Amino acid sequence: MTDTESKEVEELLRGCVQQNRDAQRKLYKLFFGYAMSICLRYSKNAEEAKEVLNDGFLKVFTRLDKYKPEKPFKGWVRRIMINTALDNYRHNLKHYHLADLETAEPAADTFDVLQQLHYEYLISLVQQLSPAYRAVFNLFVIDGYTHEEIGTLLGISVGASKSNLSKARANLREALKKNRIHEDKQYI
Repeated sequence: MTDTESKEVEELLRGCVQQNRDAQRKLYKLFFGYAMSICLRYSKNAEEAKEVLNDGFLKVFTRLDKYKPEKPFKGWVRRIMINTALDNYRHNLKHYHLADLETAEPAADTFDVLQQLHYEYLISLVQQLSPAYRAVFNLFVIDGYTHEEIGTLLGISVGASKSNLSKARANLREALKKNRIHEDKQYI
């Protein structure tokens, strides 16, 4: 973030603290894309991601007094969006039909096509994972949490976190292979 952008954010934050709706709207627009990219990773679809995003921004606006200006605001927003997405996951857990752990055996495959995929396609595959697998995959692979931290955040054991990650990766590998086969058949 440039000095000009930092000053703009500081000015908007001052306005938000004073409940200035225009400053809130501008801050929302400024961080919308960044926050939405986080929410999409943890949500089953774009509609759910928008709900999480709006809940997250409500927390941002109501908890600005807890923000420490010596730390990057973008990191603080990131943390709020992740925590809001996890709150949504925990809230909806009773509604999700989790896949039987035994039916998702990891496949041994060295074929790695992840580097060749577009971001949107990869996100759509991650969104197809069961909520438990999706949460662990995002926290570990994308956001850099340890299995111990994930266990604490989600209320699961370290072993369950590792197992969910392994099975999430296996499911993604299978989805990639199926798509690859489908693409190959189109050209035959």
